[in-house]
Amino acid sequence: MKNVIQSVDPGSPAERAGVRPGERLVSIGGHPVTDVLDYRFYGYDPNPVLELEGPSGHRELRLRKPEGEDLGLNFESYLMDKARSCANSCIFCFVDQMPPGMRETLYFKDDDARLSFLMGNYLTLTNLSQREIQRIIDLRISPINVSVHTTDPDLRCRMLRNRHAGESIQVMERFAAAQIRMNCQIVACPGINDGPALDRTLRDLGAMYPSVESVAVVPVGLTRFREGLPHIEPYSRETAGAVIGQVEAFAEGFRREHGTSLAWCSDEFYLLAGRDLPEKAYYEDMNQLENGVGMLRLLQSQARLALEEDGLEDLSPPSFAIATGVSAAPFLEEILRWARRRCPALAGRVYPVRNRFFGERITVSGLLCGRDLMEQLRGLDLGSRVLIPSNMLRAGERVFLDDVTVEDLERALGVPAVPVEAEDGFALVDAMLGREAEDGGCHLPPEEDYYRYNPPGARH
Repeated sequence: MKNVIQSVDPGSPAERAGVRPGERLVSIGGHPVTDVLDYRFYGYDPNPVLELEGPSGHRELRLRKPEGEDLGLNFESYLMDKARSCANSCIFCFVDQMPPGMRETLYFKDDDARLSFLMGNYLTLTNLSQREIQRIIDLRISPINVSVHTTDPDLRCRMLRNRHAGESIQVMERFAAAQIRMNCQIVACPGINDGPALDRTLRDLGAMYPSVESVAVVPVGLTRFREGLPHIEPYSRETAGAVIGQVEAFAEGFRREHGTSLAWCSDEFYLLAGRDLPEKAYYEDMNQLENGVGMLRLLQSQARLALEEDGLEDLSPPSFAIATGVSAAPFLEEILRWARRRCPALAGRVYPVRNRFFGERITVSGLLCGRDLMEQLRGLDLGSRVLIPSNMLRAGERVFLDDVTVEDLERALGVPAVPVEAEDGFALVDAMLGREAEDGGCHLPPEEDYYRYNPPGARH
């Protein structure tokens, strides 16, 4: 039964008021509770009245609590409902490019507005009912992350392979009018939604500023498992450079008028084009890190700060190796050079690992699998431990995308494998110096795969 309370946190407002596991939460403050958004929104108020249904019938309880304190109720699922699957068949969808035989959760394509608000997932807005659209406006659910790709309605229908996909642009305009904040993503596909189509999209999104707070442009991710899918060319040095030119020209004009660039290309675009990354200040508040926008510059900036610590020259850390994706390897090598200058006894090296599982066009560390690490690192000088980015692992667990475990990797390599937060330069320096957290530095929430499986180019 929906909204049945599974447990009550000890010492919570709900426990103090006498709420019992097995009861069903019907409403809060007279507002029906349909899912986690209602629970979070109405439960935020001080001293709410809960309507409960149990074996002996309905009852009401008033909780005593300050504004913002959680009620302390736990339900069968985080959403208090099933996650909503995607209604599209996007020509670039990463999930459709997965090999067979992987765990079931990796094939689930979510497109759930609740996960956008709560987990930062991107959604296309194509499966929202009018009631849900109005609820987002009424509850002022904000910010939400929107996979736009193009604002040309006909092209959007073709790219998402959904005849209703063009209507979502009108939904965005309604949200903008209601001052719902939106962070947007464009998965760029050569010759499809770049060029003039990208110019139009940036102009249209700019017209929704300030409700549209930021726009990330990321290159399509193409694996070797595209049999039966539409043909898409990968970005070349020249075509990637052309996209950067488009986005930077728009950003410069927008910044002169509004004081913000609004749109940025991901780090991957600059790497594909063979161009230097902009300096950290270019990325302003860095609110598109999840799309790889400014991530490498932030990593370097934090590492530099961490290496300003006094006394590093006197340390003798245990030796190590860093295993990472091809795209990040040069930046980690530079950080390692800085670290050696501050700590001469530091003995480490960086190994770029090629993605043979998904195909070597995939160069980000978050999509590397355990078997590639095993095959390419076995027999190399790894020192006394190997550091790996935590985004290689399933959320909250020590398991790679291909179900190889960290323990499997350690047995194959003969040294401990230490997960390190992928975007945290302070954690990286600590790990190089042998001061990694006891839990391995992996602090991702213990949610299902589809709550976090969103590499650049993989979103819907």
